[in-house]
Order: sequence, then C-alpha cells, then structure tokens
Amino acid sequence: MPVWPLLATLAVQTLATMALYSLPTVAPEIAKDLHVPGTLIGSLVATAYGVGILSALVSPGVVRKYGGVRTTQAVLLAAAGMLLLAALGSGVTGLALSVIALGIGYGAAAPASTHLLVPQTPQPVFNLVMSFRQIGVPFGGVMAALILPPLVLAIGWRGSLLTELVPVVLLMLLMEIPRKRWDSDRDPTRRVFGRTLWQPFALLREPRFRRLSVAAFVYAGLSLCLIAFMTVQLTTIVHLDLIEAGQVLAAYQIAGSISRPIWGWVADRLLTPAQTLAIHGVGMAICSVLTGLYGPGWPLWAIMANALLAGCTAGGYTGVGYAEYATLGGTRRTEATGLGTAIFFAGGMAVPPIFGASIASFGGYQGSYAIAAICALASAALLAWPTRTRPNG
Repeated sequence: MPVWPLLATLAVQTLATMALYSLPTVAPEIAKDLHVPGTLIGSLVATAYGVGILSALVSPGVVRKYGGVRTTQAVLLAAAGMLLLAALGSGVTGLALSVIALGIGYGAAAPASTHLLVPQTPQPVFNLVMSFRQIGVPFGGVMAALILPPLVLAIGWRGSLLTELVPVVLLMLLMEIPRKRWDSDRDPTRRVFGRTLWQPFALLREPRFRRLSVAAFVYAGLSLCLIAFMTVQLTTIVHLDLIEAGQVLAAYQIAGSISRPIWGWVADRLLTPAQTLAIHGVGMAICSVLTGLYGPGWPLWAIMANALLAGCTAGGYTGVGYAEYATLGGTRRTEATGLGTAIFFAGGMAVPPIFGASIASFGGYQGSYAIAAICALASAALLAWPTRTRPNG
C-alpha cells in the first residue's frame, strides 16, 4: 500500500472538495444576504465543474511536465483563491469569480493523484486504493456540512469561508517536502497545450470507454444535484433548520466515505468494476425517487435513512469509476483519468442547471428526481451490457 502518497493525495482531495462544497452548505445564508434564490448555487457549482473540464484536459500534460506533487499544489492554490474571492468579493460576481478560480485547479486533482499512486499500487488492491483516495470527496463534504453551519451562526458565512484558508495553505507548503522525490519522473520538455490537449478524447474509440463515460456523466450529474439542492430542499420544503439540514448532508457524505473502500474491495474481489458501478445506478434510482417525495410530513429518521442510501450509491461510485478509467487506459492512465475527470465534471456542469430549471417547470422536486431515476437505471443497464474488447496499452 502506498501509504504516504495515499495520505497526501487524500488530504489534497479533501480540502479542495470542502472548498467546493462550502457554497452549497451555506447556500441559505448566502441567499438571504445577497437576496438571490438558493437554487442559484446549482449554477455556481456547475460553473466550477465547467471550468474544471478544461483543467482536467490540460492536466495530463501539466502532470508529466511539472510532476504530480507540483500539480496538487496548484490545486490547493486554486482552492485558496476560491475561498478568498467568495469571502471578500462583492455579491454574485464575487461568487462567480471564486468558482472559476477553483475550477482552474480542481480538474487536475484526480489525474495528479492517479499519476502518483498507480506506479506504487499492487493490482490486487488497485480499486481499493483508488477508492480510499476518493474518500476525500465525501469527507470534504462531511467537513463542510458539520463545521460550516455552526461557524456561520458564530461569524457569518464570509468568516466561515476564510477559516478554511489555514489548512489549505498549510498543506500546500507541506507538499513541498516530498516534491523532489515524488516528482522525479517529470519531463520538462513535455508540451502542455496543442495536440496533447485532445489526446484523452482518442480513448473514446474504445467501446468500454464510451459506455463508462455515458454512465459517469449521468452519475456525476445526479450526485451533484443531490448535494447542491439538498440543503435548500430540506430547509424550504421539509422545513428543517440549517443545522438539521447540515446533519443530513453530513450523513450522506459519511455514508459515501465509508462505502467507497468497501465498493473498491467488492470490485477487486467479488464483481467486475462495471458490475459494481451498475449496482450503484440501481441504488441511485431508488434514492432519487424517495428524495422527490420529501415533504413537511417526512420524519427526520426516514430522511436520514435515504441520505445514507444516497451516500452509499451516488456518493460512493467515483473510486471504482476512476480505477476503471485508469485500468482501461493502461499505459495512458494519466490521459484516461483526465478524460474521466472531464466527463465527471461535464455531468456536474450540465445536469444541475437543467435540474434546477426542471424544478421550476414541474413546480416541485418530484418530477425532476423521477427523470433522474430513469437516467440512472439506463446507465446501469449500459454498464452491465457485456463486451469483449480489451483495455488500451
């Protein structure tokens, strides 16, 4: 097990994701302060992922030229810029600039981590290690959901964002310690832009890449919808207070954190990665239907139970997903992970705004989540379809 690279990349992913999830967590307070609808947060999150698509496609060249460690430091720098711009900026413009700043670096997190981990990871535990690394995503959400609401009540939403700067900057400096050793394979002559920008898309000639990418797009979009709209839905429809809504969001993220290594073990030992991901799609469909039925009469325990199911499925798939991209990519694993990140982010960019608009069209959440459930089931069926093609490389 590559313990130290795993811990380092896990920490980077955690703090970067906490910065991203901070805005959905404090969305009700932002809406009150800036006099904007809470559903605007969906568009802001989508913007971060939209910009992240570009950084994901550029990241393979950056990683190979400057090294995985230097690239993760750039991710942390982008997170710090996001927190500063959101906290000190003016109105919606400041929020928009903040998510753009984060997106510039956030897309490089997974390709850089994969580049550092894959050469040091034995194949029998590959899905497990990659899933452990992806714990940083829900864990970052847990930290945002549990830490920020009390801070918002004490020092306001702007002050709560500024408190996140301390661990982000500290980790960015600590990553300099192993940089020379871990980045020994960097190639200073490598080109970052130009033709290399489009190399990940060449992988889509492989049918299994296409099927995986369709499912990744749907799964990522649905996962982001659950996160981006959960706090607003629970406070406005179910009438929970901000602390209770934050606890539900934390339950979702905790379930995602715990389930990811379990899913990785399942993909290594019991099922194929594609079969494991298909099970996720079925679970997403079930929890989507239930989430659409939320109303003032729903007990907190039932909402918590559904949040746990959603966390284990919509919040637990990415470790196996990234591992499958890296496996199918073979010797082009960094480019494959860049492609996977771009697809995941494309789902995060495209689906939440459409989902938010559909809520207004349907006059509620039920119809939107029903459509999401159908898409999740279709993706699961696509992944379960047998194929005989071999991985690249």
